[in-house]
Amino acid sequence: MYNYRDLQELQSHSLKMQGWIRKQTFSPEMEKTLRRFSSWEVAELIFKINQSTFRGRLSADPSLPVGEVEEDGRQRWFSLAEINELRRRMKVNRKTLMPPRPPGKRAIRAAIANFKGGAGKSTVALHFAHAAALDGYRVLCVDFDPQATLSHSMGLSDVSEDHTVWGIMARDLIRETDRMNSASSGAASGTKVVERRLPASVRGMGLEDLRVADFIQATSWPTIDLIPSCANAAFVEFASAQYRHLNPDWSFFAAVDRYLSAIPDDSYDIIIFDCPPAIGYQSMNAVFAADVLYIPSGPGYWEYDSTTSFIGQLSEALEDLDAGFKDAAFPAGNAGPKAFLDLRFLLTRFEPGNELHRAMYEAFGKVFGDRVTEHPIELTRAVEQSGRFLSSVYEIDYRDMTRETWRRARATFDRAYTEFRKNLTEAWEKMEERE
Repeated sequence: MYNYRDLQELQSHSLKMQGWIRKQTFSPEMEKTLRRFSSWEVAELIFKINQSTFRGRLSADPSLPVGEVEEDGRQRWFSLAEINELRRRMKVNRKTLMPPRPPGKRAIRAAIANFKGGAGKSTVALHFAHAAALDGYRVLCVDFDPQATLSHSMGLSDVSEDHTVWGIMARDLIRETDRMNSASSGAASGTKVVERRLPASVRGMGLEDLRVADFIQATSWPTIDLIPSCANAAFVEFASAQYRHLNPDWSFFAAVDRYLSAIPDDSYDIIIFDCPPAIGYQSMNAVFAADVLYIPSGPGYWEYDSTTSFIGQLSEALEDLDAGFKDAAFPAGNAGPKAFLDLRFLLTRFEPGNELHRAMYEAFGKVFGDRVTEHPIELTRAVEQSGRFLSSVYEIDYRDMTRETWRRARATFDRAYTEFRKNLTEAWEKMEERE
């Protein structure tokens, strides 16, 4: 017989192994650090210009960052901060190297969602975040998944549940309840006032006093921040059901949207959500707050079957929420029914030489049409290795394997990200400016 004490003991053993793995993977201080990038990578893969052109610009302007030079003098290596300074100050053919961002609009939000485990949600979120940062964007990631794979891959493991999405939702409950009570007490004379009461167990947590910035943590990437998750946040589904009972008028699924709307528009460019493999309180907060929905799926029949179920159940959930909260107060422009500016299906773990995978890609295309992205993410040895070492392909030094193996892995994510950016910027243009 096995009970919760046995499970706790198993977890304790596993945490010791997790600590050992982190020590082997990260720095001796068990902190994740970001490597430097070679002049070859900066020129051809990041700025997409000729290496001789890049060297010429550095020689012409001694005030530009020059990076660190290898002992043999053959290669320069640049930090991301130096790369971004070069991007701001350099032009090629009189064109800026800064990425496109529509003026006067807040950060665009993309949810990576599917309730099929192993579909590649965290892998896609991690790689798109890193690719966007190398592209010059400021990125905020939100980890909605209690498994916390994205948080761990970003180097964050010592996380309090108060500072996760659960904390944001509990804080929102208190603030929304106070707002409703204040509105009721200020109603016209003769109106019956019904005060919504919250128990001391909720108010006593002190979450209502947390600032927006208190939930955001820095990562090893200077232009990527993260709202992390942790295993203890798994109880959010149980707690949220209780919270809804305490205040039935609380629009729980808009809590994260209200939180993100309080972030200044110029703080970030792109916000990426890594969603849990289920439709629940956290995932519904993610999809309601998202402007763009990206649905990753493996290339097999069961993944296709699960994806079909996912969009069916998601549509039913959104329909029910629209019917149940028609009079709820939402941030400007987010009143129901919920609509996405764009929706895409992205195949992952795709093997071009696999006949079944090619057949399933065609099947996805026949059903979902141009909603299926043109460039699936291919399965390569380097992609598998990045998962084992809690890193993206962009973080792995190409000198740790053959350059061709590394380039093939990077190329598949580059193509997928380039298409992601195109879809995102087109959706961005459709977004209404904030009043």
